[in-house]
Amino acid sequence: MDRFLSNAVNRIDAKGRVSVPAHFRSVVQKRGYSELYALRALDIPAMDVGGLDLLDRYEQRIAQEDPFLQTADDMSFFCHGDGTFLKLDQDGRITVPDFIREHTGISAEVAFVGRGNFFQIWEPGRLAAYGAEARARLLKLRQDLGAKASGSTE
Repeated sequence: MDRFLSNAVNRIDAKGRVSVPAHFRSVVQKRGYSELYALRALDIPAMDVGGLDLLDRYEQRIAQEDPFLQTADDMSFFCHGDGTFLKLDQDGRITVPDFIREHTGISAEVAFVGRGNFFQIWEPGRLAAYGAEARARLLKLRQDLGAKASGSTE
């Protein structure tokens, strides 16, 4: 499998390192990533993490913008100024810098969540709350679509 799937929580060690889950490291290896690109998620307290293809995707989108407009500048700030590179050590660990801790609220544990072509890192409590909200939104959508399909006027 070459997709980031599932989730796991790992403790940060005394040196500020955390083990990336083995199944995520397997995907990293299969994709040939020599380093990881981590970007602050725009609207949630998480980091999006992937290979250089993730950064390339953002840069391709920026290239479509007029470089003299604020949008291009904002997008560049977002993907370059709010991003960092993470190195996996020989034991499959990454260091969790203050840059990540401040945005996510991570202190002692890191939750890793697969998102298909990339993964996210979260503070476990915040991830649990977000997961409950996402499931509630999807359930409401399902119920609304079911009511609409059955002709209900509620």
